[in-house]
Amino acid sequence: MQHLLTAGAQRALNQAELIAHTSAQTNLDAIHLLAALANEESRAAEILLTHKIEPVMILAEFQLQIPDESSSDAEENQPLELSEALRDYPALKEILNSALEHASQADVSTEIGSEHLLWGLLNVEGKHTQWLNTQGNLSAQSLRQAIHAQQHHQADPIDVDFAFRTVPTTINDQTHILRTIDAAANRLREGLRVVEDYLRFTLDDAHLMGILKTTRHQLADALKFIGQESLIASRDTLNDVGTAISTTSEFDRQTLEHLLQANLKRVQEATRTLEEFSKLISVEAASIFKQMRYSFYTLEKSVLGCLNNQQKLKGCQLYLLVSESLCHHGSGPAIRESLAAGIEIVQIREKEMTDRQLLEHGKRVREWTRETGAILIMNDRPDLAVAIDADGVHVGQNELPVREVRQIVGPRRMIGVSTHNIEQARKAVLDGADYLGVGPTFPTTTKLFEAHEYAGLKFIQQVAAEITLPWFAIGGINGDNLEQTLQAGAQRVAVSSAICGHEQPGQITKKLLEQFSS
Repeated sequence: MQHLLTAGAQRALNQAELIAHTSAQTNLDAIHLLAALANEESRAAEILLTHKIEPVMILAEFQLQIPDESSSDAEENQPLELSEALRDYPALKEILNSALEHASQADVSTEIGSEHLLWGLLNVEGKHTQWLNTQGNLSAQSLRQAIHAQQHHQADPIDVDFAFRTVPTTINDQTHILRTIDAAANRLREGLRVVEDYLRFTLDDAHLMGILKTTRHQLADALKFIGQESLIASRDTLNDVGTAISTTSEFDRQTLEHLLQANLKRVQEATRTLEEFSKLISVEAASIFKQMRYSFYTLEKSVLGCLNNQQKLKGCQLYLLVSESLCHHGSGPAIRESLAAGIEIVQIREKEMTDRQLLEHGKRVREWTRETGAILIMNDRPDLAVAIDADGVHVGQNELPVREVRQIVGPRRMIGVSTHNIEQARKAVLDGADYLGVGPTFPTTTKLFEAHEYAGLKFIQQVAAEITLPWFAIGGINGDNLEQTLQAGAQRVAVSSAICGHEQPGQITKKLLEQFSS
């Protein structure tokens, strides 16, 4: 069963994290959750107020600060599972498990609410419990009784002049529901198989195919709540009127990509049907189908983004990262000569220029790349990428996340992400990156890394085996080790000093490009 948190509990956890950050306290603790619960409009806040415990008292006692409204707005897309909360807030593990224990004792299935989080706080000893016990006599035992009374409260009926008539679900209704679920489940399996085969045999993407395979297990788990035997018994294919109805568009598959998109939509639509009809039989099954539907939206974005960016970066084998300080004759000659020699993608990577200098420099490089039809990327600065009308921006693991960068640069510009291990690479694909930087492969003079931070050729091999989103091997690559990098599985490579530091940038560019063709 999926153990979900209410919207109030989810907001409180997010708020606790922000309070810890705003209060300049590195470790998230129980006191931050207590302050968040008191500050939220929730059942827990009501309980605290009945014991005359106000948010301002908690903030003063533990020297905390509430973040401003702009930073505390939590995005609520779908209910947060307990497993996700335990992953995101490991410091609150004992409290979350206590909250689950208390919620599980209710007579009816219930989500974990803010009152359960408050009970978990009181049930885990700490400086917060010592203080709470001195304020309004609030304890775990008294809170348990209050929650129990609230869950079992029998309200008097409202006196109205009309009555609702409950129509019981008939056996025939149950059969219709099960037939619908069975048909949608079959449609989902079929669509999944088509998409999986495309990822396996056309795209050759082990990462995305692995994600898709996990949905088969989710489907099986969800159908257990409904009963496979009941679904089979309710099936009536011979009398299904839908089997005799077809449209010409069903047989219109002009390209492999068209076939892929049709089946991605098919699995999304089937999951929606399963989610809605399962609500009539099993809330647990409906919750799993809802999660599956959201995951399919992400998968669709990742697969189609991969195909689109493969086309955008087709022919971009050598990626030039330009820094003025590394260039033998200055960055201008290095860029122009390498563009004339065949470079099709250039990144401005300046760390020492002022914003105004970088803006003017970027505008000049934009003109040069536009003349040859090359792609221009700005390093680290999405704002300047927009200002100079660059084709994209590249960010590292310590810069803005893809989601925030996308809000700045919009949907047309590309976003590249530096990755240093396979987990970061997998995440960047799902986050919506348009291409990856994979490395560092070899020691480099442009960036300082500790010895253990060099991902090396092993990382190249891992990414080559799993990921088909365009990616560039990076870090210390030059004419001497380019062949090793290509043999490890790289098809695209980013270089900096190998071209910038050469006395003849155009000549070395041609030699490097020749190694790709050979």
